[in-house]
Amino acid sequence: MSFLSRCCCTSTVILNVRRHVTINIAQTYFKGQRSIFNCLHMWKMKPASFIQSAITGLRGTTTVTLSTRKGITPSSRKVVGYWLLGCSGMVFGAVVLGGVTRLTESGLSMVTWKLFGEKVPFTKLEWEDEFQKYQQYPEFRIKNKNITLEQFKWIWWMEYGHRMWGRAIGAVFIIPATVFWACGWLKPGMKKRIIAFGTLIALQGLMGWYMVQSGLEDRFHGDSDVPRVSQYRLATHLSLAFILYTLLLWSAFDHLLPAQRLTEAASASARRFRWLTHTCKGMIFLTALSGAFVAGLDAGLVYNSYPKMADKWIPDDIMAFTPKVRNITENPTTVQFNHRLLGTSTLALISGMWLLSRKLKLPPRAHTAAAAVAVMGWTQVILGISTLLLYVPVPLAASHQSGSLVLLSLAVWLTHELKYIKRLPK
Repeated sequence: MSFLSRCCCTSTVILNVRRHVTINIAQTYFKGQRSIFNCLHMWKMKPASFIQSAITGLRGTTTVTLSTRKGITPSSRKVVGYWLLGCSGMVFGAVVLGGVTRLTESGLSMVTWKLFGEKVPFTKLEWEDEFQKYQQYPEFRIKNKNITLEQFKWIWWMEYGHRMWGRAIGAVFIIPATVFWACGWLKPGMKKRIIAFGTLIALQGLMGWYMVQSGLEDRFHGDSDVPRVSQYRLATHLSLAFILYTLLLWSAFDHLLPAQRLTEAASASARRFRWLTHTCKGMIFLTALSGAFVAGLDAGLVYNSYPKMADKWIPDDIMAFTPKVRNITENPTTVQFNHRLLGTSTLALISGMWLLSRKLKLPPRAHTAAAAVAVMGWTQVILGISTLLLYVPVPLAASHQSGSLVLLSLAVWLTHELKYIKRLPK
């Protein structure tokens, strides 16, 4: 302070009071000689007393500007909530579009990948060049030798649309997230979620290209080999999408539809019921994951009868591969059998959960959500059986895949409504 008292100074102090304090002292003149120093001092200080002492210690003409950022308000929470809901809706759309891309066998039409998007062919020469690239890979050589340029354009646009939709998700997420973070509209816990969401979106894009690469590799040499992406990578790609969607939807519910609380302590039966609903949600996810293996191996085309498989409850070729463990993820017969078994088990569990919910005292919306899960569970099974019996028509198969995500959404809603069932009311 003795140093400042000897100075004749004109200072501009800009204080941004939130969690950090920034003091910028510029244009300092020393006694006897004029020198200008541009310096920036930053302190992360909480006590307001430090600010007051710093201001008091300055001599001369001082301008102090205090600006406090607007914190989290009910309106800002709604804005963030609708943004999260919009992002989850876009992920839902990506899953549907990806399913249609897979069902129409369009996923291997684009043989290159660029981070910010591939150049769109416009002239006939550009389309022919793109078509020639496609002709160098196994899908054309083995399966699509007779495809025309016009047919190639159609599958190319399908894959292009899926990729650009994924990039749009990244933009719709990262730009508002940056703004909301800067405005202080995100709680510390929400900031961690935002980082997790961004990481999952990036991983999803990378896994998508890694999956496509598996279908472009020169590994299809057998007489019965069909060029397709790895079912393992397809299942991973779908799982990441489901996880991202679930987390975004849960966070949107936190902002837009907070869970209701009971006016009295939850019973032990209600707390056990809560764990049952989480089990149902896990089984729905697991069944959807097995569906990815069905799609990856075209296993929906091997036994198109129900409830038996070729007039047998357990088909003869269910353990045809060696070692035996390979059958679980590589034998189309076993993969379809497992999907049937998981679907039936999940439906039975959901039905039991709904019947039990009617006897328990739960938050009002939880009863509605339980009934919705039960109705959608039966609808999903009917869609699956119809898809199988009709030899996997694209519209019905796409509806079945979308139905799995709708069912998961309702299960997320139900478990979210029960999030306070484990706690005593305050």
